[in-house]
Amino acid sequence: MGASKNAAAADPDGTLPPAGPSLAIQTFDLTRRFAELTAVDRLNLQVPHGSIFGLLGPNGAGKSTTIKMLTTLLDPSSGTASVAGFDILKSPAQVRRRIGYVSQLVSADGALTGYENLDFSGRLYGIRRAERKRRIAEALEFVGLTQPAHKLVKTYSGGMIRRLEIAQAMLHRPAVLILDEPTIGLDPVARRAVWERLLELRQTYQMTVLISTHGMDEADELCDELAILHLGKIATVGDPEKLKATVGPDATLDDVFAHYSGGAIQEGGTYRDVRQTRRTASRMG
Repeated sequence: MGASKNAAAADPDGTLPPAGPSLAIQTFDLTRRFAELTAVDRLNLQVPHGSIFGLLGPNGAGKSTTIKMLTTLLDPSSGTASVAGFDILKSPAQVRRRIGYVSQLVSADGALTGYENLDFSGRLYGIRRAERKRRIAEALEFVGLTQPAHKLVKTYSGGMIRRLEIAQAMLHRPAVLILDEPTIGLDPVARRAVWERLLELRQTYQMTVLISTHGMDEADELCDELAILHLGKIATVGDPEKLKATVGPDATLDDVFAHYSGGAIQEGGTYRDVRQTRRTASRMG
């Protein structure tokens, strides 16, 4: 199940209790404060291996802050988490080796081709030349970018950029792929193309995917399980269909969100357009 209200605390020596072989991510009272603001408040989540798990909520709910802690980009104020079997505080380097991360901000270099971006990522991951070439070809085919691979990324559409970033993040075969608002700023056709790739990743590579979103349709389409965050806390967690059933026979995820948090989620081209959109979204949290 997604949330554990009485998750065990870490031992005095900092060793986490075993998360169990079925869990890819487990958080233990994960908390982050910024001065007087508590952005994430004692978060206890359990994400099963091979699942697509969604963090759903409006801007400011704590989704991006949670992801930054899980990817070791931000230290918790208290609590901790296990990602791919390693403590984010005790073994951050081990965590980073086992995750792929796609942030809100554009990570692909517009002055390079798609192939060159992937080659650079492969070098950073220490993948040998022959194996790197094979994996790049496979990744390009997987995300549907074989033909434009040798064109500059600044000529790509927003959807193409996002698919390239997913290819970069999966190049080293991570155990866990973490995506922060992966379809922000994309048109409906591009969004669905990204959804299809994420579903294929889970099916083809048995990869665990953690995705943050404020899109109800995205969560409904992709997620095996989701947690709705509100003001840094878990409002509810569970299978989308079961959550809808708790509200009513014809309930939607919008109804679920309104029921558990008392509000409604408001959803918010070119390389430059995508970069600006994600910068704005990142500033908003």
